[in-house]
Amino acid sequence: MTPAPKARSARNTTTDRTLEILSLFSDTRLSISVADLVAELGVSRSSAYRYLQSLIRHQFLESAPDGSLRLGMRVLDLARLARVGYGISELAVPEMRSLAAEHRATVILTSLIGRSVVCLEREEWPGQFVRLSYAPGLELPVNAGASALVLLAWKSRADVEKLLDRPLTKFTTNTLTDVPEIFERLATIRDEGHAISFAEVDTAALGIAVPVRGPDDSVAAALSIVSLKTPVPDTQLTRALEDLHRAAGRISERLRRAA
Repeated sequence: MTPAPKARSARNTTTDRTLEILSLFSDTRLSISVADLVAELGVSRSSAYRYLQSLIRHQFLESAPDGSLRLGMRVLDLARLARVGYGISELAVPEMRSLAAEHRATVILTSLIGRSVVCLEREEWPGQFVRLSYAPGLELPVNAGASALVLLAWKSRADVEKLLDRPLTKFTTNTLTDVPEIFERLATIRDEGHAISFAEVDTAALGIAVPVRGPDDSVAAALSIVSLKTPVPDTQLTRALEDLHRAAGRISERLRRAA
């Protein structure tokens, strides 16, 4: 009777190790060498190769031109399926395209997944010369930017405290890292019904975000216009907010009907 628990433990250890390997990748670390991987995991080279062979075989990892390892095509497939499975993307994309064309800017859809703010979708005006780095699947800062703050604003205080219980990066002089100040900002966002941010993550980037509500009226996502064209006239800002609220309302209604 004793071998079965040991076998389960071994399988769990292997699963944990493979997930640890995938978790080493980030926006600032798109590839990793085997030597670094061995050092960070604290395993032998032979054990590391065993985990890597399995990940490469199933296309979760692949070799980069410089001999290091990078995420493979299977990860991209899963990211796509996750966005489709989440449901809101396919309902939001037509509205996002219209907003991008109307305001000649980048429009993003973000949501809280676990403790992370994740970009679900991005639509760009085709005439943009400068591209903003908001790719689908990208994890965004939790403490900065209009889209992230809208997602936090209607959460309970306890939930927000958990989300902010980590080292908070100060990207620019406008980035808030003081938790009490962030709570004050969230209260203002709730009162106004939207968030406007300037140069909180990307220098000179203006973000305008409104909540998208799910069938239970909770905030399911944030719909945002992000622009590098500053300053923005008050009339243009007002029009952007009105268009965002209308688009978010239509997406919310579709979510309620789909539930």
